[in-house]
Amino acid sequence: MADLSIKLAGVELRTPVLVASGTFGAGREGSYFVPVNQLGGIIVKSTTLTPWKGKPTPRMCETPSGMLNAIGIQNKGIDHFISTDLPWLLKKDATVFASIAGNTVDEYIKVADKLRTGGRGITGVEINISCPNLEDHSNMFSHSPESTTAVVAGVRKALPKAALFPKLSPNVTSLTEIAGAAIEAGADGLSLINTLFGMAIDVEHRRPKLAGVTGGLSGPAIRPVAVRAVWEVHNAFPHIPVIGQGGISTAEDALEFILAGASAVAVGTSNFVNPRSSLEVTKGIGEYMDRNHVASVAELVGSVKTEG
Repeated sequence: MADLSIKLAGVELRTPVLVASGTFGAGREGSYFVPVNQLGGIIVKSTTLTPWKGKPTPRMCETPSGMLNAIGIQNKGIDHFISTDLPWLLKKDATVFASIAGNTVDEYIKVADKLRTGGRGITGVEINISCPNLEDHSNMFSHSPESTTAVVAGVRKALPKAALFPKLSPNVTSLTEIAGAAIEAGADGLSLINTLFGMAIDVEHRRPKLAGVTGGLSGPAIRPVAVRAVWEVHNAFPHIPVIGQGGISTAEDALEFILAGASAVAVGTSNFVNPRSSLEVTKGIGEYMDRNHVASVAELVGSVKTEG
């Protein structure tokens, strides 16, 4: 039997398959379908310094081979996560990756401070830097090397020992430039990618289908973009572990990311269609490894042949 265990930025995981932030809540609902202790990890929904109500409805709509969402990171805040969600997850022996967000650098730092004092048992932290930057209204944090540096450096100072994975946006001119800024500021790894900007219109009513007008496109439609992003970043920074995500619903999808350079993958939108997809992806990766006599996942990372 193939050994599916991996080491991600120094952290041991049962498998290379996690569930993506915003698609599995804090695990309670998903636990009706998936034993959470069998997952490589749960990247919980992004949490903020104070509760956020999110954007008005409608917030989601289907698109060809995907979906658009403009949720606005509705959540109950970091104090609720620490007091309620995290203890439940740890009791279930889940591997927990917190996800933090904010509208200012100071908000990110304050959330990180709370995790340092109350987040015992967390395996890693994904830094969702695809939030609107109230200090620079023309950009999200992830759209600027300077803003990316400010957030990651601030969180690193607050969490000096945590494994940090900034989640980068594909909606930039040079993803490797942003990735380099995050690494230089103290990131241990990277999450690639967040959603693409998109819009859908109800032609009968001549109105946007989302109350927020535009939203994030996810699902199989974005997978080729995400695979390309992982390949580019891995080639530029081969020593940095990447969590690949974007349209994964099968083992073949996940293997594309791993061959492109991802050390682990996260299943996202597929959870809404098939809540057990993460386990099916994991099983399929193991079967592929057995068929091809691959002893460890590490042998596959970045092994795509692009020449000859």
